[in-house]
Amino acid sequence: MWFKNETGRFLIAKNMSLEELRKKVIYQNSIEIWIGVCKEKNIGWHQIENYKKFIAYLLKNNLKMTRISICFDESDNSFDGGKSKKGFANALAGSKDEDSACYTIKLNDVNIELIRKFSL
Repeated sequence: MWFKNETGRFLIAKNMSLEELRKKVIYQNSIEIWIGVCKEKNIGWHQIENYKKFIAYLLKNNLKMTRISICFDESDNSFDGGKSKKGFANALAGSKDEDSACYTIKLNDVNIELIRKFSL
């Protein structure tokens, strides 16, 4: 996630929980939401198969989502546990199935409640 500072420079935000994300934006991409869920549940976010299970869960529960292209800027060098979001997104982009896609999700109370019910 990117934010502008006072001088208009874009800054990369640290990985945030769902509540922190919701305070910043109304809509967010599913990769950032996945990372927020993992932060709240104290689990690693780096496993592609677990992300795919998360997306499958949201699709199965008819969460309204809009599919978007996965695009992390080359300058996104943010790392967490030695892993980069860009690398994660690139690995997902190599797969064409529905569960590997990136989506835009509205962070309202109902959606966050459903998202928080996900478990591996």
